[in-house]
Amino acid sequence: MTKQETDAGAGEITATRMAWFAWFLGALFYCYGYFQRVAPSVMVTDLMSEFQVSGAILGNLTAFYFYAYASLQIPFGVLIDRYGPRRMLAAAALLCASGSLLFAIAPSVGLAYAGRFLVGAGAGVAWLGTLQICGQMLPARRFAQITGFTLLIGMAGGIGGQAPLAQMIDIAGWRPTMASAAIGAVILAVLIWFFVPRTTRSYGEAPPGEKTGIIRGLKAVLANMQSWTCAIFGGTLGVSVLAFGGLWCVPYMMETYGLTRPAAALTATLMLVGWAIGAPSAGWISDRIGRRKLPMLVGGFGGLATLSCALYVPGLPLIAVQALLLIHGIFSGAMVLCFATGRENNGKHVAATSVSFVNMAVMGTSALFQPLIGALLDLGWDGRMVDGARIYSAENFKTALLVLIAAGVAACIAAALTRETYCQQVKRSS
Repeated sequence: MTKQETDAGAGEITATRMAWFAWFLGALFYCYGYFQRVAPSVMVTDLMSEFQVSGAILGNLTAFYFYAYASLQIPFGVLIDRYGPRRMLAAAALLCASGSLLFAIAPSVGLAYAGRFLVGAGAGVAWLGTLQICGQMLPARRFAQITGFTLLIGMAGGIGGQAPLAQMIDIAGWRPTMASAAIGAVILAVLIWFFVPRTTRSYGEAPPGEKTGIIRGLKAVLANMQSWTCAIFGGTLGVSVLAFGGLWCVPYMMETYGLTRPAAALTATLMLVGWAIGAPSAGWISDRIGRRKLPMLVGGFGGLATLSCALYVPGLPLIAVQALLLIHGIFSGAMVLCFATGRENNGKHVAATSVSFVNMAVMGTSALFQPLIGALLDLGWDGRMVDGARIYSAENFKTALLVLIAAGVAACIAAALTRETYCQQVKRSS
């Protein structure tokens, strides 16, 4: 082997290591964003008491994260397609830091809204930027599997935002805890700026002939019916974990089963643990068998069955409900396939744009369902209050949560209508 070949091989190894480290930093940022996403679920009574708000307004307070996240997905996807992930990820981490600090010091619900909006806007870049790193710098044949592992790392943040965060809030209070979270985002911004490459080595990005204009690319994604089926599947299958597990599971378990806040948060954590297991497993199985549609159907019907049993089968012991919610999280992890399928059903020239559209639907569905559930709870509220916070009955919860069952049915229908890609990128139509 010549010296030039040796140097080239060493350079390739270094580039591969840098690619994996860049992906890990993006996934770590996604982990941070997920922590911020679910954090309000263990502050429900604190926030209702602090700002003297109803369930619907509290749902909107937490949903402002999703409003920003969802509404900016397509613009961010277009910008990442055009300029690359490095600068976008670093700037977004700083945006998260500023939003977390503003939320922590907010004297009114209006400023709390603004803080959550900034956090959601910054976190909205994390998933897109990380998947762009994955699509450009890592082998395309492993895209779904790596996407699943990205979600797995994100779940670590979700788990940290449940029972561990509840304990921290009990010790230090919610304001100092969220102010401390801003520091972590600043550290992430610095690491991303220095260690994510300015340019990317391409395994799966589009060749020059595949480049297209911003508006033309967006139109191509929106005109593709498969973009919509993938978006609906991901949004409706994931909404139970994002909207219920991310906000209403804790008060539901406290009221229905008489649990303490940390114990109820542990139940919500089980849904995230299930996602952490199910997402990479679904990605690995899908890549392994060379199919997308079958795992999506299994996830949709399995998720619908387990959630229906957990919420509506009478007389189940607590351990059975917790086990069902854990299994539901595993089945729901199949929603991660909506990103690979949406990407493959569009062209490489609109890779980030197609993923951003699907992710917009996922987060937009949660943005809709969190206040929707809160509004339905308010409709059946019997007037009970404790320390300035509204208390909703178990029967009230069961009525409001029927919307999650409807979402599960929609996920099954969307999976059935999704075109099988056989894990292959479609050719750009002429």
